[in-house]
Amino acid sequence: MATRHPHTGRPSLLHSALEWRALLEMASLPWALPFLATAPRGDGHPVLLLPGFMGSEATLIGLEVFLKNRGYEVETWGLGRNVGFHARHANALEQKIRFMHHRSGRPVSLVGWSLGGVFAFYGAHQVPECVRSVITLGSPITVDPEGSASPPFVKAMYRLIAHPLGPAAHTMQPRAKKLRERMALPMPLSCLYSLSDGVVPPQEATVEGDPARHENIRVPGSHIGLGFNPMVLWIVADRLAQPQGAWQRFEPAGLMGQAYRLLTHERLPI
Repeated sequence: MATRHPHTGRPSLLHSALEWRALLEMASLPWALPFLATAPRGDGHPVLLLPGFMGSEATLIGLEVFLKNRGYEVETWGLGRNVGFHARHANALEQKIRFMHHRSGRPVSLVGWSLGGVFAFYGAHQVPECVRSVITLGSPITVDPEGSASPPFVKAMYRLIAHPLGPAAHTMQPRAKKLRERMALPMPLSCLYSLSDGVVPPQEATVEGDPARHENIRVPGSHIGLGFNPMVLWIVADRLAQPQGAWQRFEPAGLMGQAYRLLTHERLPI
């Protein structure tokens, strides 16, 4: 079984305070270009990118440019800034996925960062016939009944911007309840998470499920820098390049495998 990470409680205060290291991850991208050039190329199928909370399409520029370079037909969600799990965005996302599928004649892969991963999860449940795979980056898709364990400043920001009652106001929506009741996805799901994520704790960014199509992949880095993290970009490309109907779990070999183990101290399979 793919299993949730056993961490409990909030992210550590140290990790939250060090989220500024996302700037270092962004600055490392030019130096990582030779490494990223070794990432698998895709088959050109459509990929939809979904931003995190308070993020706009501009925050997805690293992923967008890189995946286009790898040969994918990449689009961002086109709904402006992500200001919470609102019904209007959820409904528009469903139509966006249907349109991309109809236009290309091929199922769409969804890549969601943080809250964008929750939207991706929702979209995949609503229109599974249009979705090829789902990849989440530090996304709180497995919240326990007692509520989110994100830091207080994250909840305060959500109350200020999205809803005065905080994340619970949206997680208790009928569509969100339905999502929690049907956690298993019928298509491949890769959940990337970091133990040093200062925003979303690892137990919320990982899932339990059938290892034939569900996996949790540990990555090094911050939460805010996930969309610019060279290791994350490489892994996303590797996951998207899996042949349709012949998906395999993440098991990097060669220099990539050595680099991955060095940075994460992780043994595979995971």
